[in-house]
Amino acid sequence: MKKLINIVFVLAAFIPLSAQKIIHQEIFSPKMNKKIKTVIITPNLQPNMKYPSVYILHGFSGNPDRIIKQDIPDLVKKAQEYKIIYVLPDGNYGSWYVDSPIVKESQYQTFIGKELVEFIDKNYPVKADKKFRGIMGWSMGGYGATNIGVTYNKTFGIVGSSCGALDFNSFGEGYQKYMVNKVLGPLESINPNFLTDSKIKLMAGAEQQYIFDCGTEDTQMINMNRNFHKKLTEMKIQHLYTESLGGHVPEYWSRSLSEQLSLFDRFFKQ
Repeated sequence: MKKLINIVFVLAAFIPLSAQKIIHQEIFSPKMNKKIKTVIITPNLQPNMKYPSVYILHGFSGNPDRIIKQDIPDLVKKAQEYKIIYVLPDGNYGSWYVDSPIVKESQYQTFIGKELVEFIDKNYPVKADKKFRGIMGWSMGGYGATNIGVTYNKTFGIVGSSCGALDFNSFGEGYQKYMVNKVLGPLESINPNFLTDSKIKLMAGAEQQYIFDCGTEDTQMINMNRNFHKKLTEMKIQHLYTESLGGHVPEYWSRSLSEQLSLFDRFFKQ
């Protein structure tokens, strides 16, 4: 009986170490001098094992909790299925994930591309190699993932954007409606480095994989995605581009992101 109790105790002690987890953390950003709410989703962690990681950036007005509940509702299941650690930082409603030249407290490119990666690498059992680290997002997060992913091309091996806002010059009233001007200033005086087109030459030699998609009924984003695809093709930059039925709605990006996550998993297993 005593032996049986000991066995049960050992098993009970082991379960919390390996159980799948949804972890809510506030991670300090030295550059912004504040803590950023972040959700980390792990599979059942096994001793002496390290895992790929994917950073997922929500859209305008979103947050990490909404990603789990609405945007990618099977994300927790996917973490276990693919054996991947997912990192979901809060983009502060409308930060556009940039290092803002006008808002000192909004330096999200550095936070996600450098500070957050360093924190995750230090505190979680991830493979600290670009071949096993990806970044993706939709809408505002699609812009952010592209901008950050390409800028930190030695950090991320695969970059994904779903219905991303990839061209501020053709954003029209969206530039103010979605508060891009609040972090980047007036469009007429925007620094060209914040335009996605400025990343194309860098993409040509970055040795990364790229995935872009957009819904055919997404009237605001479809043409800018088609144009970006055309420019990448003209520059002979290898990428996957797809279109399918759908608008700028959760039903579309939930489906497209699920497909991208499957492709990310394939990339990590190459």
